[in-house]
Amino acid sequence: MTTEAPSKIRVAHSPDSDDAFMFYALAKDRIDTEGLTFEHVLQDIESLNRKALDTAEFEVTAVSIHAYAYLSDRYALLNSGASMGEGYGPRLVAKKPFDPATELAGKTLAIPGKMTSAFLAMQLYQPDFQALVVDFDKVMDTVEAGKADAGLIIHEGQLTYADRGFERLLDLGEWWAQETGGLPLPLGGNAIRRDLGEERMEQVGRLLRSSIQYALDHREGALDHALTYGRGLDREQADEFVGMYVNQRTIDYGDDGREAVRLFLKRGHEAGLIPHTVDVQFVG
Repeated sequence: MTTEAPSKIRVAHSPDSDDAFMFYALAKDRIDTEGLTFEHVLQDIESLNRKALDTAEFEVTAVSIHAYAYLSDRYALLNSGASMGEGYGPRLVAKKPFDPATELAGKTLAIPGKMTSAFLAMQLYQPDFQALVVDFDKVMDTVEAGKADAGLIIHEGQLTYADRGFERLLDLGEWWAQETGGLPLPLGGNAIRRDLGEERMEQVGRLLRSSIQYALDHREGALDHALTYGRGLDREQADEFVGMYVNQRTIDYGDDGREAVRLFLKRGHEAGLIPHTVDVQFVG
């Protein structure tokens, strides 16, 4: 007896302007979905990481590349949907500047979750710090309240930290590029559940890729949609942020992007931060 692959696909992703831009065509029925129905579930990335680990509830889910190290038995990575930092990425910020190369050890850092790629990259840079886990949009508040010496910011905070009087201490995407001869820093990806079967996985991957391409080809309409999730960004800032994380690399990782994913997780394992080697498989 065979089990038919589901025609309803739950796509879980963050309520962020870049993800909203990416899934605009699916959310607004702008492309032919070949008989499939897509339901969008919006949750923060660390919650999605945890749900994928605990229950593998969603057929397709955005995950941190760090979290994928613990999901590869149930999920494959789609070739489209990547968030990569091309010489930029999560930023370590503080109210009072200090040199992270010499003064970071032992300090308390507010971080947006222990399964985030930002956290793994921070540990690769300097593992000797105290991690205080807070919601990603509370990182700067936590530092301002004096509960942490510095904060690791992701999402829109990468563009707005200076407006709040924070100093940038370190850009982890910039550091990673220097460490790897220019490779992008792998941050997030779209993962698809393996039990859908190869044919359905390929179909869903093709449709998600089409959604991203449609948004890039119809940027103004997609940006209008993305602005509803901009969390305080004006149109110019939203356009800049979307450009950082939805681009040709999002259409396809590229060979060097796939190499970067494998190297990132390999270095995590070699540093003792990931307890096993990771077999990374890409589909679609």
